[in-house]
Amino acid sequence: MLALAAGLLLLRWLPALPPTWLFCLLPVLGLMLLPFRSYPLALLLFGFSWACICAQWALDDRLAPELDGRTLWLQGRVVGLPQLGDEVVRFQLDGAVSRHGKLPERLRLAWHGGPALRAGEHWRLAVRLKRPRGLVNPQSFDYEAWLLAQRIGATGTVKAGERLSAAGGFDGWRDGLRRRLLASEAWGRAGALSALVLGDASGLSTADWRLLQDTGTVHLLVISGQHIGLLAGLLYGLVAGLARLGWWPRGCPWLPCACALGFAGALAYGLLAGFEVPVRRACVMIGLVLLWRWRFRHLGIWLPLLCALLLVLLVEPLASLQPGFWLSFGAVALLVLTFSGRLGAWPWWQTLGRAQWAMALGLLPLLLALGLPISASGPLANLLAVPWVGVAVVPLAMFGTLLLPVPWLGEALLWLAGGLLELLFFLLAQIAAWQPAWLPGALPLWALLLCALGSLLLLMPAGVPMRSLGWLLLLPLLYSPPPRPAPGQAQVWMLDVGQGLAVLVRTREHALLYDAGARSADFDMGERVVVPSLRALDVRRLDLLLLSHADNDHAGGAAAVLRGLEAARVLSGEAAELPRRLQAGPCASGQSWQWDEVRFSTWRWAQAGTGNQASCVLQVEASGERLLLTGDIDSQAEQALLTSGLDLRADWLLVPHHGSRSSSSATFLQAVAPRAALISRGALNAFGHPHASVLARYQALPARLYDSVEQGAVRLRLGAFEAGWGLRQEMRFWREK
Repeated sequence: MLALAAGLLLLRWLPALPPTWLFCLLPVLGLMLLPFRSYPLALLLFGFSWACICAQWALDDRLAPELDGRTLWLQGRVVGLPQLGDEVVRFQLDGAVSRHGKLPERLRLAWHGGPALRAGEHWRLAVRLKRPRGLVNPQSFDYEAWLLAQRIGATGTVKAGERLSAAGGFDGWRDGLRRRLLASEAWGRAGALSALVLGDASGLSTADWRLLQDTGTVHLLVISGQHIGLLAGLLYGLVAGLARLGWWPRGCPWLPCACALGFAGALAYGLLAGFEVPVRRACVMIGLVLLWRWRFRHLGIWLPLLCALLLVLLVEPLASLQPGFWLSFGAVALLVLTFSGRLGAWPWWQTLGRAQWAMALGLLPLLLALGLPISASGPLANLLAVPWVGVAVVPLAMFGTLLLPVPWLGEALLWLAGGLLELLFFLLAQIAAWQPAWLPGALPLWALLLCALGSLLLLMPAGVPMRSLGWLLLLPLLYSPPPRPAPGQAQVWMLDVGQGLAVLVRTREHALLYDAGARSADFDMGERVVVPSLRALDVRRLDLLLLSHADNDHAGGAAAVLRGLEAARVLSGEAAELPRRLQAGPCASGQSWQWDEVRFSTWRWAQAGTGNQASCVLQVEASGERLLLTGDIDSQAEQALLTSGLDLRADWLLVPHHGSRSSSSATFLQAVAPRAALISRGALNAFGHPHASVLARYQALPARLYDSVEQGAVRLRLGAFEAGWGLRQEMRFWREK
């Protein structure tokens, strides 16, 4: 069983899938090994082959390259609960058909300013489709892996549409129930109640998510194994309690009835929550635990956990691409390790405290490996929030939902549950203000392994020899991430922020961020991409945040950056156009300074007539190698820069205005004469950047192009005269090439 699980899990680390003929041959080799009793190796091959076949099926279901970026009319059915935002509606469409070609089975679409769609409706839509693609940065959510694990073959933006049929079926009923929940008077926490009852997290605000992340309580407000296990446990305990009191019919054995009722309750809750992958995983684990409790306790507690792991992976091998898979099985394994084999019973308060200690210490290496935030206040927050939500809020929310048909009673219970949640969020806010989440830098493999061993030792019973050695093994947490640049050199990162810009320039003791990405109604590049990436690169403080100008795609994420990191100064070419809270000073020509033998200087066109022309241009020189960051200047600003008398020659040039046709004039490129150019843009962006004529001028220089769409985030060592390196060069089988 362990060999089979290992084969299934190997998929997670594959840089590329093997040829089809090879993973079809592997089961044959496994069968040939069986007569020689090489069962572990044979099962390893079976598991690996099945995982590769499933991954290939998912990759084959992606949008055809010839349809990438095209707008098509298609028809399909809305599945799941659409995420209803203020300005955009996001939803999934199944069974989409179009006369222009075969489409993936499942699409994820966004409709800006669209109507309030309902689950179960059939629509005819005009959609601009894209192949699955995500941003690739030193530290960010792997959107492409998530899309593949969800078996979503394309994303798209809806341009127009018409409803063909009204909502119906189970999905339509769930959507109607959500509307009733969101309309309830629940102290402003109807969105959180919808998340607890239906698994619909779209009602939680960005501030709510940040608070839950800072306190390590995200798992409490999205339906997880904890909620489903709680309901199953309550139903099991109800039958067990009746049997203990002698109130259960003697002719009916109570144990199988308790297990069956508990599993039925778990399935019902799972169906109510949409039966998504995490919920299915929880139901499988609970079902096997109840089966073990009924008939197989003599086999030990680890066997049902291993069976659940195998069953989940056999049904969906791509589950291993999601962090939730590792965290859920890791958490259950830690609880089993903590509470199995202990002599005597612990008081409830000691049990709860021990569980939180095990979670905080045991999941630490896993969180580090997955690059997820670590909440130092998590144990304290969970010590309060777990019983609060599990014992009070969830039962009230469930009973309130069930009793909604009863006049005033269901509403009253939901009102009470909302009040308890409002009080909980207030207390969590106090805890988060004291100790927000911490995102550590990347640790090498040897440090992660030592931390994992140290955590395991500390969770052992008190009598285990050398248990205290675990504290020493945790010392790699203090390990300093990658060495900083040498004096006279600078490390430069052009982050992958889509249609926007964010460039980090770091010397040995200083850090400068040039622009901060865009911010939209439901996605802030500063918060979601820039800050996590800077922290992963061990940047804890900015000496200067330089915003070229006030356009959203350059300055929209600035507020989030300043919330996440301290900045000594903020400068901008359009300081007066930025929000006052940024406290930005003006950028002017002639400003220059030196950090760690690296020279910086700025220029701004004083006669600029537009925001783009007012962009603050930054020149960085390290050991004779130059980088020119140009913001969104156009050809007129380029001409003014040429007549300024500055020496514009540079080895690296940030392509002005993302490659717009109005920039990168031939005279400007001849004066700069770069050997390499950086393009920061979004895939298939609506502006057509970079323009074909602009690309032709760079190719004529010739200059090597580094495009964020093709390379992801790009790193270069200024002062070393080396080629740049893109993160997409780190191959993953699910990444779009």
